[in-house]
Amino acid sequence: MALTLDRLNAASTDDFVALLDGTYEHSPWIAERAAPARPFRSLAQLKHALARVVREAGVDKQLGLIRAHPELAGKAMVAQTLTAESTDEQSRAGLTACTPQEFARLQQLNADYNARFGWPFILAVRGPRGTGLTRQEIIAAFERRLDTHPDQERAECLRNIHRIAEIRLNDKFGVEPTEGNRVWDWAESLARHADAGFAEQGQLTVTYLTPAHQAVARQLMQWMREDCGFDEVSLDAVGNVVGLYHGSDRAAPRLLTGSHYDTVRNAGKYDGRLGILVPMACVRALRRAGRRLPFGIEVVGFAEEEGQRYKATFLASSALAGRFDPAWLDERDADGIAMRDAMRAAGLPGTLEAIRALTRDPARYRGFVEVHIEQGPVLAELDLPLGVVSSINGSRRYLGEVRGLASHAGTTPMDRRRDAAAAVAELLLFVEQRAAAWPDAVGTVGVLEVPAGSINVVPGRCRFSLDLRATSDATRDALDAEVRAQLDAICARRGLRFTLEPTMAAPAAPSHPAWQARWEAAVADLGLPVLRLPSGAGHDAMTLHHVMPQAMLFQRGLNLGISHNPLEAISNDDTELCVQAFAALLDGLAKDSPR
Repeated sequence: MALTLDRLNAASTDDFVALLDGTYEHSPWIAERAAPARPFRSLAQLKHALARVVREAGVDKQLGLIRAHPELAGKAMVAQTLTAESTDEQSRAGLTACTPQEFARLQQLNADYNARFGWPFILAVRGPRGTGLTRQEIIAAFERRLDTHPDQERAECLRNIHRIAEIRLNDKFGVEPTEGNRVWDWAESLARHADAGFAEQGQLTVTYLTPAHQAVARQLMQWMREDCGFDEVSLDAVGNVVGLYHGSDRAAPRLLTGSHYDTVRNAGKYDGRLGILVPMACVRALRRAGRRLPFGIEVVGFAEEEGQRYKATFLASSALAGRFDPAWLDERDADGIAMRDAMRAAGLPGTLEAIRALTRDPARYRGFVEVHIEQGPVLAELDLPLGVVSSINGSRRYLGEVRGLASHAGTTPMDRRRDAAAAVAELLLFVEQRAAAWPDAVGTVGVLEVPAGSINVVPGRCRFSLDLRATSDATRDALDAEVRAQLDAICARRGLRFTLEPTMAAPAAPSHPAWQARWEAAVADLGLPVLRLPSGAGHDAMTLHHVMPQAMLFQRGLNLGISHNPLEAISNDDTELCVQAFAALLDGLAKDSPR
C-alpha cells in the first residue's frame, strides 16, 4: 500500500523514520531531524524539508552521507550486498550487464575519483526522466566530473543524493509526475530537429527560418491542434506559432504567455521551449477536463530570441509589441541572405505591412507571463525547484579596442611599454571588482583578442567586449559610468588610445508587483518556500514589458544550472511542479475574474 502524507504526519517520530527508511542511504538521522517540521501538506514540501536538513547539517555529516553510498558497479554490486533500492537503480541503468570493457572503465574511474576526492562518485542513475541513464551517459558524467573542484563536486554529489531520494519517495508514495514526463518527452522530441552541419555532429542548433526551425514550428502546431485541443493554431508573419484556447467569455482580456523555440549553437533542450510546453500542458488538461476559464489563453512560440542568424535579437516578440525595426528586413546572414528573402522562402510574406499587423492591443490582454529554465546555479544551490523572478536585468554591451605600440618583448623596458593587452586586463579586473560591489550587478569581459599576437611582441592592439547588467537602470548606468571613466584613466596613464562602440542597451524590466505576487502564491500553494531572484539573462518578457504587465517563473536546472550548453537539463519532478504552479496561477486568475 502506498504511503500517504496523512499517515506520515500522524506517525510517532520513530515510525516517521521507519516509514522513510531507505530514502537516504543508511542515514536515518535525516528523517529524524525533519520530523519536527510536520505537518507536511505536500510531497514537495517533504522533499524540501529533507534536503534542508542535509544542507544545514554541516560538512562532516554531509560527507558521512556521501560515503554511505556504494560505488557504481563497485564491490558491493559484485558481492550483491547493495540495499534493495540501490540494487534496483543500478540494475535499471544496466550496470549489472556491463561489458568487460565498460566494467574495467568504471573500476578505473571509481579508483581515480576516490583518489581525487576521498568519497564515492554519486549519480542519480535513474536520471532526469526517472527511467534510467545509459551506461555511456554514466561513464561520460563520471569522466566530466573528475575535473570538478572538490567543494563544487561535494555539492553536486548531494544534489544527486536528493534526486535519488526524490525518486525513492515517488515510489513509496506511488506518485508519477505525468505532466512533467509529458513536457520532458515533448522537449526531447523537438530536439531531434537541428540545422544542417550541426545535426551531423549531434549538436542541437535551430536558427531562424532554417528547415529545422520550420520543422519545430510544424511539430508545435500539430501538438497544439491534435494533442492539446487549442481552438485556433496559426503561424504568423514572423514565424511565431500562436495557439489560442478560448475562455467562456471571448470578449474578456486574454492571458498571453510563451517563450522562444530557436536556440543558440550547440544548445540545450529547454531554454525557451520549456515556456511554450508548460502552458501547452495546462491547456491540454483544461481541454481534457472540458473546462473553460473566464478568459482565453494565448500561447506563443516565439520564432526568434537568440539573435543567432541575424543581428535582430527578440525580433519575434518585438513584432507583437509593435517594436519591429524595419531595418531588420535588410539584415543579411553569413551566407548573404536577407531576412525578407528568408521569410519569403519559408512561406511568410516578408513585408513590413504584414509584420506591423501582428502588434497586439494591450487592452485585449491581462498581462504576459513566462516560464523559463533559470540558466544559473541559484535554485540548484538552495535545493529549490522553482523561483519567482523579481526583475530582468537591464544591460549595456560594447565592443572596444585599445591601441598602443607593438614592440620587441625582449628589448622594450617595462617602463617604456605601451601594452594594449595589459590595459584591457587591468580594466577586466576593475569590472570584476566594481560589479561585485554593486548589489545584483554583473560585469563581464568575455572577448579578449590580440590581433596578430606573438609570444615575443608587446601587444599593440587588444580588442575586447564589455557586458554590464543590473536589476535597475540606475545601477546599470552608474556601473557603466564608472567602467568607462576607468578605461579612460587607464589609457591616459599608459599613453594609449581606445574606441568603445555601444552594441546594445536594454532597460531593466522589473516584474509587475501584482503578477509577481500571483507567481508567489502559486509556488506557496505547492508547499514550497518562495524565493525571489533577478534574471541576469534577457527574455521575451523584456519586450512585452513595454506594452503590458509581465512576470516570470524560473525552474531549476540540473548540472549546476548550466545553460546554452548540451549539459542543460531539467527533471520530470521539477517540471511537474512547474506545470502545477502554472495551473495554480490560472486558477487564481479565474477566481479574480469578474463574474
